[in-house]
Amino acid sequence: MHTIITMLMELKKADRFSPGCHVSIENEPYMRLVIEYLEERGPDGHPVISIAHYGEQNGDAMRDPEMLFQLIRQDPHLVIQAFYYRNDYVGVEEWSRYRDDQDRLIAKLNLQSEHERFASMWALALEQQGFPDALTRTLSSPTAGL
Repeated sequence: MHTIITMLMELKKADRFSPGCHVSIENEPYMRLVIEYLEERGPDGHPVISIAHYGEQNGDAMRDPEMLFQLIRQDPHLVIQAFYYRNDYVGVEEWSRYRDDQDRLIAKLNLQSEHERFASMWALALEQQGFPDALTRTLSSPTAGL
């Protein structure tokens, strides 16, 4: 997950890391990657980011995948915790932590472990595919990534 945290810190340095901000990263030949700082809070009350690869099918934007992470500050570090996974191409949507209708925290620990494992593998793939460098290029271009 180090790669994801590094990318988030890069966004913070570029003053693009606050609720409502997003960046779209083109990195051919890979699918576009979008990082959004959502204006909602996660199941434990922490800020939330969405990270998603986007493709297209029949004119519709398709997430492959999208993950939601809570941003947990443990000074001086930032920790991210996966709690949502979605892949539109295969029709999968999974919440491993959420609040029910009575505002009770529901934690599916086995599923959350799966989400954390997948996020770690995905972060490694993002690194190997050059997305951190693509983010730096995007942030250095005045109009790119908006």
